[in-house]
Amino acid sequence: MSHSSEGLSAAEIAQAETDAARDAACDPVFASEQAHLDETYRTLERIGRAAAAKLEKIAADASADKDAMASELTANTATDDDILEMQAEFAQVNRIIDAYNLSHDLEAERLRNVEILLKQPYFAKIVVEAAKTGALRELYLGTVGMSDEHYERVVVDWRSPVAEVFYNQANGPTSFVANGRTVDVDLKLRRQFDIRRNKLLNYFDTTVAIEDPLLIASLTRQRSSQMQAITATIQREQNVVVRHEDVPVLLVSGIAGSGKTSVLLQRIAYLFYQNRTNLRPENLYLITPNELFERYISGVLPDLGEENPETLTWQAFAARLLPPSRGVGSAAVPLERLRELDAAMEGFAFEPGDFVSLTWRDKRLVGSDQMYAATLKHPREQAGAYQVALVRTWLEKQLAGRLRGLAATDEVQSELYDLPLQEQLRLFDEPLSPLEGDNIDEKTLADFAFLYLQDQCADAFRMLENDDWIDYDRIGRRITGGEGPTGLEWIYLKMLVTNACERNARYVFIDEVQDYTASQLLVLARYFREANFLLLGDPNQAIIEGTATFPQIEALFGRERGETVRCRLNTSYRSTPEITALFATLADRDEAMDISSVQRDETVPQLIECADDEAYVAALRECVRASRESEGLSALIVPWKQDVKRISALLGDDAPAVLDDSGRLPASGVVMLPLKLAKGLEFDRVILANASERVFPANDLGRHRLYTAASRATRDLAIVSQGPATPLLDAWKAR
Repeated sequence: MSHSSEGLSAAEIAQAETDAARDAACDPVFASEQAHLDETYRTLERIGRAAAAKLEKIAADASADKDAMASELTANTATDDDILEMQAEFAQVNRIIDAYNLSHDLEAERLRNVEILLKQPYFAKIVVEAAKTGALRELYLGTVGMSDEHYERVVVDWRSPVAEVFYNQANGPTSFVANGRTVDVDLKLRRQFDIRRNKLLNYFDTTVAIEDPLLIASLTRQRSSQMQAITATIQREQNVVVRHEDVPVLLVSGIAGSGKTSVLLQRIAYLFYQNRTNLRPENLYLITPNELFERYISGVLPDLGEENPETLTWQAFAARLLPPSRGVGSAAVPLERLRELDAAMEGFAFEPGDFVSLTWRDKRLVGSDQMYAATLKHPREQAGAYQVALVRTWLEKQLAGRLRGLAATDEVQSELYDLPLQEQLRLFDEPLSPLEGDNIDEKTLADFAFLYLQDQCADAFRMLENDDWIDYDRIGRRITGGEGPTGLEWIYLKMLVTNACERNARYVFIDEVQDYTASQLLVLARYFREANFLLLGDPNQAIIEGTATFPQIEALFGRERGETVRCRLNTSYRSTPEITALFATLADRDEAMDISSVQRDETVPQLIECADDEAYVAALRECVRASRESEGLSALIVPWKQDVKRISALLGDDAPAVLDDSGRLPASGVVMLPLKLAKGLEFDRVILANASERVFPANDLGRHRLYTAASRATRDLAIVSQGPATPLLDAWKAR
């Protein structure tokens, strides 16, 4: 979903502005709102100019003070009193610098927020009457909040407590919670605007979601190459998730097109607002299905005035924890295997062969036997995280001492002069010359050699820091009596032995949660043990065999966290009613009856069953040709990755451009991609390459795959089958 004025052509914008001028002439409400918009826009421009001027002044003042302080400061260490005075002067300078930085950051944020609001100053207006006093307040809601120079509120942030009455979508008596106190009000007016910069294109006075004209208008726009924020059109069931109180685990089940990912991103923006003094992007982790999807959603939060959190795929997350020499491997690890590792760790103690020596070239820096001996120095400490921390500290000292010894040797020191000039400057900030060697004292030369060795032995230091001096493969084989651990088991075992985790994470968001195995989810739950989780997915889109079901997900996180709250999103905002009706016949029986669409009717999905290969290729060519002649973005979705080459060969020059994980969605045209990569994306038109029973057998996995493919389409869906179509479509055909 996107704001309704986005995605308009130049002609459509011109027509909308003409219509708006006509409306202003005959509609006093329209004229009044346009006048308010004009005044607001002028205020925002004035605030922006003032912020820009302050930034320039701060930069000039800071530069002048820097020059003045540099000339006044002296490094005087003659006496203890001189040292204390010098330290006080430096502390004063640091305070001045901090004050400049704070002022700069505040004005820069203000200017950035003005730039956001100048695109669309606000999207809604509410009029509320205080229950106790009867006082009326008119509030305009926008993407970010803004006050003028007199601290008068110009635009109210959509995340503020009072804005909740707008998203509750019902006029009359209502309430919101502010600072822990319930405030009763009467919502007298709920008005939505379609605004482009300082032009009011339309307004709607609405009460309930099904009457939301702005939502309907936004849904009829063509898809764009990037996901758009849904701030102006968040619906009531979505708002429950966005503004949900903090809980250890919030599990959201939503049908295709219900806005799960949009809700997730709005939730992140809401959390940033609620915790604006102490929540940073590095405190949040977003786990996404693939890098293509990651790029697709990357613009939403910046458009809302927020930074993106740490965003990772499972592959990238696992690669961070695994040594470079080990691949991530398969995630299809039975949960029982991890439970066996849990049990095997009881009474665990290190043995001599459980360590990896630290080496450099042919030299042993710290041996595995020394590591084992270090563990014996703490016999009363149970083998595990505390013991590992103690040994790690000892190893760091041992490694530093060993390198200090090597740095004093002629062999290493002579290598310094052979380094290229750029390397010398990088390591020592100054060049070395063999002719000037006698002018460098021994200590300085040894210090330079130590810096050189630290750089040379970066892998050894990395092994220490990451606790990769422990041989988890051997420990895994030893305690289970089986083969070496897989990549996932290796990570889990490392967490058990060292207590590896990310303690700075406060929130973790997992999109498409139905695509993860129970073992993957257990690893994530344990690694981010201090964080609250938001898990979103659709059980009907579980297209990978062996992944966790929603009851299993709920049970797993219930065991790890003690509480899991469930929410459901049953309204599709993506697809037309006809397309929604098709994929609803493929949904799990207990959910199919609740699925609904708010879109307008368009074309009926097309099913083309081809009797032979010639007819099949001709049908695909015709569908691709028709899509190329249409506006918007179309996708030819093939069942499997290996089908991309086969279909490309069949279509020859008519084949669409292939989209892979490293690409970006174009704004228009036709692309070809496998079903797994299409998950989470949406297209104006979808061509399903082959819906035969061989490709989509009549079982749960086949049903989920067909549901996922069909639900990528927003307006048009063409299903081509090489031979008779799968029986999974019989229920839809019989409607």
